[in-house]
Parts: sequence; C-alpha cells; structure tokens
Amino acid sequence: MRARARIGGEYSESSRCEGDAVSEPFSVRVTVRGYETDVQGHLNQAVYLNYAEHARWALLHEAGITQSVLAARGVGPVALETTIRYRRELLAGDEVDVSCVFVWSTGRTFRIEQVVTRADGTVSAEITAVGGVLDLGLRKLLPSPQDVFRELAENPGALGL
Repeated sequence: MRARARIGGEYSESSRCEGDAVSEPFSVRVTVRGYETDVQGHLNQAVYLNYAEHARWALLHEAGITQSVLAARGVGPVALETTIRYRRELLAGDEVDVSCVFVWSTGRTFRIEQVVTRADGTVSAEITAVGGVLDLGLRKLLPSPQDVFRELAENPGALGL
C-alpha cells in the first residue's frame, strides 16, 4: 500500500499551530459495502470510524509500525477524542479515499486529521482525532508520543518525524 498525495484544501490549516510537524498526506481506497448502510441507504455513521481506523493503521504499517511491534515495546496508541463532520452521504458501491495526516506538537497528545473523499472529489466527511501513546503496564500516557513512534518506525518520515 503506497501513500498518495491528496490535492485540494482537505487539511484544516486553522487547527494547526505554528511549529507543528505534519506527516505527508496518505490515503487508502475503500469501497462502501451494502451491509455497512442503514435504513436510509447511506453509510452508517459508525462505519466512518472504522474507515478512519483502517487508514490510520495503514499509515502506521507504511511507517513500519505494527501491532506486534507496539506490543513488544509495551505501548499502544489510544484515542482520546474523535470528531466527525458529515458533509455528503455515501451509498453502497461508492469508492472513497480515506486520508490520514498526523499532526505533532509538544506534550502527551497528537492530532490525526482525516478526510473521506468520494472518487469524484466530493468530501463526504472530515474526521479529527486526538490520540496519545499508552504505557500498557502503567496504564498512563507517555510524555512524548512522537519519540515513541520515531523509535519504532522503520520509515519515520511517513509519520512526519
């Protein structure tokens, strides 16, 4: 799976602070499956979270970080907050690109900005998440998640590190 640059104003510059490090745009293609739709015939709202998670793990894999690598180190990424802004409906059979950009700043947390875009360029949803890295033994957030990802990544540049 290769990263693909996205074109257009998909990434919210207003949510970034000066000095934030940002990964290169990355996206995965997903086809909306019929069983993911609701009674209105459009993609169930909860499935957007699955698509976002799929893109996040695909980007981590692109960087060389797998669940087994994280477990061996005794750490794991955690979601602390997720906001979804729904723009346009998706129907069964629609092909979408789900982008993923890590935004790094100082402190215990980082942001992930994602856009779900139909093949025709229509933005269907914007997803912003706040995450951290949990010490699995202590059950506490680590002070510098970007340092952990940089240490574990074979390709830290994919994460903007």
